[in-house]
Amino acid sequence: MSSDLEVSALAINVVIPQALRWTDTRRGEAFTLTTLNVRLLPDGHLSVKAYGRPVGGGRGAYVSFSVPDKPELAALVSDAAGRAGALWAAHRGLG
Repeated sequence: MSSDLEVSALAINVVIPQALRWTDTRRGEAFTLTTLNVRLLPDGHLSVKAYGRPVGGGRGAYVSFSVPDKPELAALVSDAAGRAGALWAAHRGLG
């Protein structure tokens, strides 16, 4: 492996449990947020965005939103990161 290999981010996608989902609005259209995309950036910080589809259904765009600062969502991100780490360790024969 090359020592100059650059990894820009590691990412996991997390399904938001029904009880934690919320609705937000963009350009006058309501969206139900169903997925979190969690990225571990090269500097060690996390970037988290919520994604969802229009409440009315259909083929509307899959749009990103900021994630509210709520303890239950922070716990979901933390639990998901731990699960992803465990899956990676098992995949690599470390767990």
